[in-house]
Amino acid sequence: MQQLAERTGAVLRLDLQAVRHNYRLLQNRLGTSRCGAAVKADAYGLGAEQVANVLYQEGCRHFFVAHLEEAIALRPSLPSDAHLIVMHGSPVGCEAEFIAHGCMPVLNSLQQIQDWSALAQRQQQRLPAIVQFDTGMARMGLSAQEVEALQNDPSLYAGIDVQYVMSHLACAEDQHNPMNRQQLERFQALRTLFPGSKATLANSSGIFLGSDFHFDLARPGAALYGVAPVAGQENPLRAVAHLQGRLIQTRDIPAGTGVGYGSTWRSKEASRIATVAVGYADGWLRSLSNRGVAHIAGFEAPMVGNVSMDTITLDVTHIAPTYLQPGTFVDLISATNTVDDVATRANTIGYEILTSLGTRYYREYSDECPAT
Repeated sequence: MQQLAERTGAVLRLDLQAVRHNYRLLQNRLGTSRCGAAVKADAYGLGAEQVANVLYQEGCRHFFVAHLEEAIALRPSLPSDAHLIVMHGSPVGCEAEFIAHGCMPVLNSLQQIQDWSALAQRQQQRLPAIVQFDTGMARMGLSAQEVEALQNDPSLYAGIDVQYVMSHLACAEDQHNPMNRQQLERFQALRTLFPGSKATLANSSGIFLGSDFHFDLARPGAALYGVAPVAGQENPLRAVAHLQGRLIQTRDIPAGTGVGYGSTWRSKEASRIATVAVGYADGWLRSLSNRGVAHIAGFEAPMVGNVSMDTITLDVTHIAPTYLQPGTFVDLISATNTVDDVATRANTIGYEILTSLGTRYYREYSDECPAT
């Protein structure tokens, strides 16, 4: 493994102890409400199997994915008392797969409810599910017309054990947005349709809106992985991902020299350019062209020129050559250049930075102080 690490172009170091810390912090904020975990998209690109296992050790029992295939892939890695919940519900005609693999669907439409009810009646047993309401995001969940249909005809959900009712906040990272309170009030009204069921509303940012939003279960995702949960406030969470790329070579160029595809950057003076083995094929977004920064031995090095498929170029003119040897690690995501910092420069969000991280990195997991 050490040889593989030495010959790779970049290393993605993932701190599982930070995942543990973040989960504990979120659970403490929730008090008596339970803290679940969104591990969809391979735990936001960081490794669903590794992340889910440490979260299970910390007491997490509710794991949310987007697709049925994600749940099926993760099922063997978790004990049988871990609930694997598929937020998109069942693909048409695949309802029986949920029973076969011990997964639970989120029912987002009247059609999904009817299909799940039909399976329950064929199986002659009550089948567990979560029912989602659309409270203002206009993405997934029961519409007002579908809610009215259920109110008028409870037989539509015969045989379904509605364990939780659910909705999703659209603007929770902005604590002053009036839509948060509007969605909360709609959700409180709608949940009365299933009075015996528990409720789940808060995502990562929703946890920080206060206890009114916590209900019985929260579903943090990005906060577990170190993304700041509240816009404009200090991030209380620990960084999980640390990315380093290897320096391939440096070259000295005269003033007026174009760098990279399209020559979108030209040197104003004699400069030294370093080439690093990370590019958009590795998920290093092209929107970071001429905007991103890296750090070498603590010195900031701006990205110059367009991001290529396999490489980026840095202006290292003011960094001593002793720090610029081939094979030197360059910090791309670090304590001084967090995932949120990178996202700001790329004009996106930390979620996209994490989920874009590619498969060519050598991944190194550390969990130096596991819970006892």
